[in-house]
Amino acid sequence: MSAEKLEKPRISNRIAAIAESATLAVDAKAKALKAAGKPVIGFGAGEPDFPTPAYIVQAAVDAASNPANHRYTPTPGLPELREAIVAKTFRDSKYVITPDQILVTNGGKQAVYQAFATIINPGDEVILPTPYWTTYPECIKLAGGKTVEVFADETQNYLVTVDQLEAARTEKTKALLFCSPSNPTGAVYSLEQVRAIGEWALRHGIWIISDEIYEHLLYDGATAPSMPVVVPELSNHTIILNGVAKTYAMTGWRVGWMIGPKDVIKAATNLQSHLSSNVSNLSQRAAIAALTGDLKAVHEMGVAFDRRRKLIVGLLNEIPGVFCPTPTGAFYVYPSVKAILGKTIRGRVSNTSAELATLILEEAEVAAVPGEAFGPSGYLRFSYALSDADIVEGMARLKKLLSEAV
Repeated sequence: MSAEKLEKPRISNRIAAIAESATLAVDAKAKALKAAGKPVIGFGAGEPDFPTPAYIVQAAVDAASNPANHRYTPTPGLPELREAIVAKTFRDSKYVITPDQILVTNGGKQAVYQAFATIINPGDEVILPTPYWTTYPECIKLAGGKTVEVFADETQNYLVTVDQLEAARTEKTKALLFCSPSNPTGAVYSLEQVRAIGEWALRHGIWIISDEIYEHLLYDGATAPSMPVVVPELSNHTIILNGVAKTYAMTGWRVGWMIGPKDVIKAATNLQSHLSSNVSNLSQRAAIAALTGDLKAVHEMGVAFDRRRKLIVGLLNEIPGVFCPTPTGAFYVYPSVKAILGKTIRGRVSNTSAELATLILEEAEVAAVPGEAFGPSGYLRFSYALSDADIVEGMARLKKLLSEAV
């Protein structure tokens, strides 16, 4: 028998089934084109374009000179950081927790992965409101779970209803992923909607995994109430995911956290003790400074994001065939481009939003993420976490190109 026939698969089936992060792929392609001298304007990456506030950076600089920070910390995180998260959580959402309900993770993505890995068994179903952040279904898949998508389109402002959730529920439903404000749409659920969904989950014994990473990025008077505060009886079946990345312009510092029942956090901590141990001490010290400082810098960034939000929505809705609802959270817009699909632009026909995004990148040198990364085709996601000038130029290029559709 030849060696070729004896060779086992090089990559495990579980890992081979994971899709590349579409948002990071688009961002990498845009950066590569920029490096090659192309004037690409990238609307793909979901990270603030502001520097981390100086007082947070200084805290890390000071920490670097302290030998105590050259060692391991407890896996759940520095006690001072967990205490800061307790105080911050009460300040921002009035949710009362204790330090042993917290696990500090290497960014929000690790918190997402560990949440699903900790409570999902093979065959469990997770209801996923769609459009969704591209990482959620991959984490569900890694945990052995089955994603059940519930789609809300632009006519619903991308917000699912209890009736839709109930139609998707089966005896195998274990959890609901809830994200408000939403990535990729910027949609925000009202207090009444949060209460209705929470009460539905409570009636049926369904876990809530609630991603609150965009909690401070709200506009037009919108609020983002925390579900276990609105429905306190859910607290024993809720995992909250959060971090410093979006609020404090700290995407590169890699500090996130999970909040949940003590038994769940203990199990997730056991997993992390073998997976990655503790988060960098310097990043944890920076996070303490962020959470214990005032929110002045956060509010200043919010003012800029609000201005850019209004700017990009107005410019997108001037483009024939594009319809963009006005988001009230995060820093994304999610316009429908369904009216453009199937039309000819510069001799090319785009039948999907993925094909259209490629056309836009190649012909207009504007990078956006196609709807296929977040659910059904027919949409594009633009992050407006970039300068006003780049938004104006990027939208002008887009309008010029798409206006040629016939």
